[in-house]
Amino acid sequence: MKTFKTVLAVLCALVATVFINGAPSFAATTLSAAPDNAKAYFITPNNNAKVDQSFDVKFGLSGMGVAPAGVDIDNTGHHHLLIDMDNLPDLDQPLPKTENVKHFGGGQTETQLNLEPGKHTLQLLLGNYQHIPHDHPVLSEKVTVTVR
Repeated sequence: MKTFKTVLAVLCALVATVFINGAPSFAATTLSAAPDNAKAYFITPNNNAKVDQSFDVKFGLSGMGVAPAGVDIDNTGHHHLLIDMDNLPDLDQPLPKTENVKHFGGGQTETQLNLEPGKHTLQLLLGNYQHIPHDHPVLSEKVTVTVR
C-alpha cells in the first residue's frame, strides 16, 4: 500500500507540473547546417501564373540533396510548402502540420494542389530530418498564383 501511495503522489505531482508549466518536451530539437549556396525554388508554377483549381507544383533544390524525414544525412532535407503565409513559422522548432504548412517528409519533390479561386502565395522551406529548418534557412522566393 505504501508503494501505491508513493506512485500516486508522484503521478499527482507530475500532473500538477504539466498543468502549471505545460507538457515537457523529451525530444531534443536539432538545427542542421545548410551550405551557403543551397537554394529551394519552384520548377512550376511560375510567379504570377494563372492555374486551374487543381494544379501541379514541382519543387527544385540545388546545393543539397533530398532525404525523407527521420533520415539524418548531412546536407539533406525535405520540402515543406507554405501556402498563403504572411509570416514564417518559428524557424527553431519543428514545422507545424497545418492546412498552410504541407509536409513532404517522404522526400517528395512534387504534388498536386487544390486551392479555391483567387490569389494565393506559395513558398518552399526545407526542413531537416526532424522537420526543423536549417540554421541557414533554405527558403524559396514566394510565388503568387491566381486560381481560376
